[in-house]
This record gives sequence, structure tokens and C-alpha cells, in this order.
Amino acid sequence: MPLPYLLLDHLRVNYQAAGHVHTAVRDVSLSLARGEIGCLLGPSGCGKTTVLRAVCGFEPLAGGRIVLDGHEVANAQSSEPPERRQVGVVFQDYALFPHLDVARNIGFGLGRMARGERQARVERLAERVGLAGALKQYPHELSGGQQQRVALARALAPAPALLLLDEPFSNLDLDLRERLAVDVREIIRESGATAILVTHDQHEAFAMADRIGVMHAGAIAQWSPARELWRMPANRAVAEFIGRGALIPGTFRGSVDGGGISVELGELAVSPMLADKLLRNAAKDTYPVNVDVLLRADDIAHDPASPFEGTLVRRAFRGADQLYTLRLASGREVIARVDSELTHAAGERVGLRLTVEHPVAFAARVAGV
Repeated sequence: MPLPYLLLDHLRVNYQAAGHVHTAVRDVSLSLARGEIGCLLGPSGCGKTTVLRAVCGFEPLAGGRIVLDGHEVANAQSSEPPERRQVGVVFQDYALFPHLDVARNIGFGLGRMARGERQARVERLAERVGLAGALKQYPHELSGGQQQRVALARALAPAPALLLLDEPFSNLDLDLRERLAVDVREIIRESGATAILVTHDQHEAFAMADRIGVMHAGAIAQWSPARELWRMPANRAVAEFIGRGALIPGTFRGSVDGGGISVELGELAVSPMLADKLLRNAAKDTYPVNVDVLLRADDIAHDPASPFEGTLVRRAFRGADQLYTLRLASGREVIARVDSELTHAAGERVGLRLTVEHPVAFAARVAGV
């Protein structure tokens, strides 16, 4: 098996505040092969940008090591400076030079290149990011999406082996973010660079990354391909963040060969893999097993013929569909994605049917544990 291009090995980053040492990043490990795109996903304050700054060389390590292409560039005792790491960075605010036009912004890091070669590379990159006709324009004359493309082209200009993107789409509207995420993935792929994206938006993460690390309280809760992250979240923190569903109680009956879970809205079939996990993690000598089941918006459908109902609390129109927030008889709330033509009013009873294809469930926590 080839060695990873990027290896983060048990990283720890501390900072001083009010005379105390606080740990911002704890025991973070991940690896990326050459040309792979990874993502650190999580809410503000979880430590994802601190990891990126450590990889850049802007934050010292309190523990662990960073290895680039087989060469250790940082550990708790020493650190190579940022300029020696062959890393390109796209910042959240793009950090373009307002007094330079697009061509000079893109070519800013190519000062040692011969003039003709530099001009040719700038023109190739501008064409790649869709800005061939804007080389003489200045940042203030560009849209947000165009500015983002200039920042990307500038970061790619010196041909970095590693590209880091810190919330690069956060200043853009939703539709533009989703379109650019796909475009940027293709541009990075063409460049051959290995890349890490930092974002709080799971749609960006799924659109761009080969592997995603969900960060929680300074640590990576799970590092997986997007499909695995969605279908098999490692713990409750990941499950509640990915897909933004609701955990509702249920009861598992079965064996390691499979079985079923009863919840307030019906029955769910359980695979042998999930059954084995639930039985292993259940409180000792407990059967049937009390569980918590993750229900996402796509797991619940409107069905007027169903014997199971919820009371509509509120609805959010989204064009092609709506999101219904519904209160069950137990008082718990779930979300369902329904047809945009439905016109239920708040307080109305709505028939519901489970459409779960890949159940996600966890053995219920024991009181006091």
C-alpha cells in the first residue's frame, strides 16, 4: 500500500487564554493519498480551522506530527516555516489585493518565473477557472463567485502539492455555493493537487470531498467517505450533525442475524450488521434492547392512509418540496420532506409512513452513565 501524501498523526494544538492552557485540537489523525480531496466538517469552534492553520505552519503543535510526501514538517519540537511546505491556501475572505487586477493577483506568487512563462501560466489558470475575459478587471469589479475563482487560481498558480480551503464559499449565496463546489472539485482534480476543505456546510462537503472528517470538541468523531458517513455514523454526535435528523426511542427485538425495531411510527427491518452492533453496545443482560433511532426528513413520507399520524407544528416551503415539522403523540418532533402542493395547516393531523432504507440506531444510554 502506498504511503499517504498527507498524514496527520495524533495532532494536539493548545492556546493560552486568561492564564490557562486550553486544548483546541486533541488527538486528530487522518491521511490522504496524493490527489485526494478531504474535508473537515463541523460547527464553529470545533477546531477545524485550527487544524488547517497547523498544516499551513501558522500554529505550533503541542503534540503529534505532520508528514507531507514522506517528510515530517512539524512535531512538538520543531516546525518548518509555511513557505517551505509547498502549500496553497484559499482564505474565507479571499484576501485579494484590491490594487492589483485579476492577472496580477493570480500571478502574485510567480515572481521568480520568466515573464513570458508567468503570463502563459496566468492565462491558462484564468481560462481554467472561467475568467479568461476578466484579466484586466479589479477585485471590486467582480462578483463574489468571480473573486472566489481568482483566489483559487492564485493558490494554484505556484503548483502546490497541497491545497487548503478555509470556508471558501461562506460569503456566497446558496445556489452559487453548490455550483462552485462542483466546479472547484473539477479544477482541483485537473491540477493534481491533494486538498483539504474546511466547512460547516455538509452539502459542500458531500459535493467536494472523497473523505470527510466530522469534528466535535476538537477531535475527529469520524473520518470516512461521504456514503459511509451518511449510512453508518460512528456515534450520536455524527448522526445528529449529518442530515440533521431527530433521535427517537425504539425497541429492538432480534438476534445477530437481524430483527426489527419498533418505533412510534411503525416497524423498521434491521440488518445483521446493525443488529450485532446494537446487541454488543446494549446494557448487560438487557433484552429487548432499548435504542434511539435516527429519523431524517427523507425517512418519513406523507401517507393519508397510514394509521400513524403527527400534528403539523410548522412548515417551510422550499420550492420543489416542503419541510414539515410534526409533533408525535409522545410530544417528540420529527421532520418530513413532503410534496410542495400539500396545504396542511398548523395543528392539523397528518398521516405518516416510514420510508427508511438504511436504519441508523444506537443502544439507548443507561441512566447515570
